[in-house]
Amino acid sequence: MYRLSLFFLFLFLFINLNTGANAQTLSLKQAVSTALANYGTIKAKDSYANASKSTVVQAKREYLPNFSLSAQQDYGTINGQNGPQYGFGGLGTASSGPALDKQNWNAAFGALYLANINWDFFTFGKIKDRIKVANATYNRDKNDLEQEKFQQEIRVSAAYLNLLAAQRITKSQQKNLDRAITFQNTAIIRAKNGLIAGVDSSLAKAEVSNAKIALTKAKDLEQEQANRLGVLMGLTATHYDLDTASITRIPQSLLGDSISSTHPLLRFYQNRLEVSQQQASYFKKLYYPTLSLFGVMQGRGSGFSPGYALDQTAFSSSYLDGINPTRGNYLIGIGISWNLSTLLKNHPQVRAQEYISEGLKAEYNLLDQQLKAQLALAETKLTNAMANYREAPVQVKAASDAYLQKSTLYKNGLTTMVDLTQALFTLNRAETDRDIAYTNVWQALLLKSAALGNYDLFINEF
Repeated sequence: MYRLSLFFLFLFLFINLNTGANAQTLSLKQAVSTALANYGTIKAKDSYANASKSTVVQAKREYLPNFSLSAQQDYGTINGQNGPQYGFGGLGTASSGPALDKQNWNAAFGALYLANINWDFFTFGKIKDRIKVANATYNRDKNDLEQEKFQQEIRVSAAYLNLLAAQRITKSQQKNLDRAITFQNTAIIRAKNGLIAGVDSSLAKAEVSNAKIALTKAKDLEQEQANRLGVLMGLTATHYDLDTASITRIPQSLLGDSISSTHPLLRFYQNRLEVSQQQASYFKKLYYPTLSLFGVMQGRGSGFSPGYALDQTAFSSSYLDGINPTRGNYLIGIGISWNLSTLLKNHPQVRAQEYISEGLKAEYNLLDQQLKAQLALAETKLTNAMANYREAPVQVKAASDAYLQKSTLYKNGLTTMVDLTQALFTLNRAETDRDIAYTNVWQALLLKSAALGNYDLFINEF
C-alpha cells in the first residue's frame, strides 16, 4: 500500500507539472524573440551579411603582392631553329639550343625553378574604391537584416493582436451561445406547459443554431490567426495562451516624433543607393593605368653541356645531372600597364550604374512619401480607435440593460420572442465591437510605430 501511494503521488505530480508547462502564457515579447531567432528569412539575411563582411576582408587583402613559386622537371630534345615565333595560346615550347644543320634526337633532363613576386603598388585608387564598395555592400546587407528584423517585429505584433482579438471574439460568441441555450430551454419548457406559443421554441432553436454557427466561424478565425502567428514564429503549434492583461487597457503614451533618416527601411534604401554610387566610382577608376613592381629569381638545370653546339655527344641522360641547378638569374623591375580600350568599354558601364543610382534614389523618395502617408493614416486611426474605445463600454452597458429588461419581460410573458432575440443580437454586437475596439487602439499604435520606425514606442507600452 505504501508503494502504491507513492506511485499515485508521483503520477499526480507528473500530470500537474506537465499541465502547468503546457498552460504557460505566451507574452508578446516572447513571441517576438522566438520569431527573431527562428524565422528563415532572418537567418538567411544574417548569412548574407556575414558573407559581405568576409568580402570586405578579401577586398582589403588585394593590397598584398602576388607571390608565386614554380618548379618543373622535363625530359626532351633541344633542337633550335633560326626564325621568329610566337607562342600563341600557350602552344609554343620553351626548348632552347643551337641551330644545327640537321635534326637529331638527343634528349636529356632539364629543370626550371622560379620564384616570382608582383605588386600593383599604385592603382590610382582602384583597390581603395573596391574596398569602399565592399564596405558599402556589407552595410547594406547588415541594415537589410535590421530592417527585416524590424518588419518581423511589426508582423508578429500584428498577428499577436489579431489572435488576441479573435480569442476575445470567440469568448463573446461562447457567451452568446450560452445565453441562447438558456432561453431555448426556458422557451421549450414554457411551450410544453402551454404558457407560450410553440413557435417561440422554434425561434429559440434557430437562435441557438445561429449562435453555434457564429461560434464556429469565430473559432475558425482564431485558428487562422494562431496558424499565422505560428508561421511567423517558426513554430508548428496551432494553439497559444496569450497574455490578455495589456489588451484591457490603453497605452499611456500615444505621442511620437516625425520620421527620421534612421528609420530601418529608409536606412536600408539609402545603403542601396550608396552601394550603387560606390560601384560607379570604382568603374571610373578602371580608366586609369596600374603601376607594378616585380622581381624574379630563377634557377636552371640541364643535362646538355656548354660545348654541345660543337660536340653533339656532350650531353648526359642522367636524371640527377639534368635537375641539378647550375645557372641562376634574377630580375627586378617596375612596369606600367594601361588598357586604353577601357576608356571606351567602361563608359557605358559607368552610365548604366549612374542610371541605377537615379532609380534607387527615386525608390528612396517614394518610400519616404509612403511612410509619411502611413504616419498620417496612423494618427487618424489612433484618434478614431480612441473614440471607439471610449464609446464601446457605453454601448455594452446599454445593450446589457436592454437585454436584461427584455429577458425579464419575456419570462413574465410581457414581450415577444422576437424582441428578446433582437436584444440578444444587439448585446452580442456590442460585445464584439468592444473586443475589436480594444484591439484597434493597439493596432493603430503599432501602425504608427511602423511608420516612425520606432518599435520601442509600441513594445514599451505593451
